[in-house]
Amino acid sequence: MNTATYAELAASSDHAVAVAIAFVCGLIVAGALVWAVRVGMRVMDKDTHHPSPEEQPHVPDTGPVREMREMREPDDMPVVTREGQRLMPHELHHSSTRTGKDQKQRRWSPGSSGSFGGGGLGRT
Repeated sequence: MNTATYAELAASSDHAVAVAIAFVCGLIVAGALVWAVRVGMRVMDKDTHHPSPEEQPHVPDTGPVREMREMREPDDMPVVTREGQRLMPHELHHSSTRTGKDQKQRRWSPGSSGSFGGGGLGRT
């Protein structure tokens, strides 16, 4: 055998050892992750309180809560002149809209723009 053959054998055995070490390290990491998940699941089962059927939420005696539909309109800030007093926080409203005076729903009519306030030509 010549020296080139020995070098090739040494290089191939080094690669095989490196691959084997990487594979074993991967198995160790995967095993550690599986072990950690199983331990975590056991701890969660012991620590958390699972509610009994009596503790579960239930429908009120009056029946299920229904959604309320209403037409809203903007609740603008009051205009204060320079001579007037400034607004205090307790004088402001909690919402920027209020229940509209007219609760009749607007309907689309054929020949109109197709959306409410869309800026189209409207009826022509």
